[in-house]
Amino acid sequence: MQSDLVSAFPPWLLLGVAGGLLASVFIAGAFVVGRRLFPDEPTRGAVVDGAGRRRAEIRDYLREIGEPFAEDHPVRGETVEFYLPGRDVAVTFDAMAYFRLERAGTYTVLCEHEMPARGLGRRLPFDVPELDPVVPNAADPVAAAFDHLDLPRGADPSEVKGAYREKVKTAHPDHGGSQPEFQRLQEAYATAREHAESGPPARV
Repeated sequence: MQSDLVSAFPPWLLLGVAGGLLASVFIAGAFVVGRRLFPDEPTRGAVVDGAGRRRAEIRDYLREIGEPFAEDHPVRGETVEFYLPGRDVAVTFDAMAYFRLERAGTYTVLCEHEMPARGLGRRLPFDVPELDPVVPNAADPVAAAFDHLDLPRGADPSEVKGAYREKVKTAHPDHGGSQPEFQRLQEAYATAREHAESGPPARV
């Protein structure tokens, strides 16, 4: 039966398929051997993704306020990004883990991707030390704009837009902010939007 099926195809087609398979196996093997013999050099200054950057910012913030913490810690069957053992407080990026832990009785803070690390202090169930405000970099207005939005210089347009929308919630005069504060935020947003690394400027 198989010989009848094979004989139904022209010999040149069978040779071509067999040759293609052999060539693919040979090339794949060459890549595997080459990667083992000549491994890639580790890249310096690699781009950190959004979750990695948030982790670094929260880690730095907790160190600044002197709060002991554990990372990727199991709490009541969930693994949270940060756990404050002296306070029984969990910090997570996962909404489902947040709801499950809250129901289980552990005070949990959900960090949305737009939330700056310093915003964590307002959500913690204990008093945190007042930190010195971030001083704008007057010599570099572009860096100052990104700093004002709590973003790194390499942020993309969508991150700039998200940070602006988050800060509007507290800076706008209708939400308890002041007109000068709101004006500074708008200026920082306009500058950061023009210098965001990839893509066209985001629209509000």
